[in-house]
Amino acid sequence: MEYLLRLNIPPNLEEDVVDFLLGSDGIKGFQSLPVRGHGLAGAMSIAEQVAGRRQRIQFEIMLDADRLDALLQRLEEAFPVRDAIYWVTPIVRSGRLLATADS
Repeated sequence: MEYLLRLNIPPNLEEDVVDFLLGSDGIKGFQSLPVRGHGLAGAMSIAEQVAGRRQRIQFEIMLDADRLDALLQRLEEAFPVRDAIYWVTPIVRSGRLLATADS
């Protein structure tokens, strides 16, 4: 079974995490996108608390269970920061939408 790992990090770690993931075996590709985090005011700066959000970078990585656990362990070793969070969801189906010759 495959899973989607969503990793949410502070923007200052983006380039390091990109390099880490590009150099990791078993990852065919991933997506990264800027997002805004809301909640847990204690983890936010005063300016972020006033704005009600903070800037984050979210990575989405699809991989199987064996590689998932290994990747999470390596991420924890490489980036021992309190401000990186993740969640995992099972992938029920995935594929590509392919154009036919008639279209």
